[in-house]
Amino acid sequence: MVFLIQQSQNKDSVAMHLKLNELLASHRAANNQLIGIEDASEDDLRRLAAAYLRLASRAGAHGRESVDVDACVEKTAADKVKSGNEESERA
Repeated sequence: MVFLIQQSQNKDSVAMHLKLNELLASHRAANNQLIGIEDASEDDLRRLAAAYLRLASRAGAHGRESVDVDACVEKTAADKVKSGNEESERA
């Protein structure tokens, strides 16, 4: 019985992800890098969450609703590459 409930929840979760992916893909201003993000590593998810926190603070600080999502995410990706390079230099 527990297995059937879990299987149903997994199916619902996959369906929800597909619907969200469709919304992301259809919206021009959306960041398409987020499609399939559920397969990312925990570190990548933490970096992305940090990018969106920075994005929210920028929007609040500037008193506006629109900020450059792509620039914020790209900065997070650049930070990841930079930290990876620093770790390899230490080794």
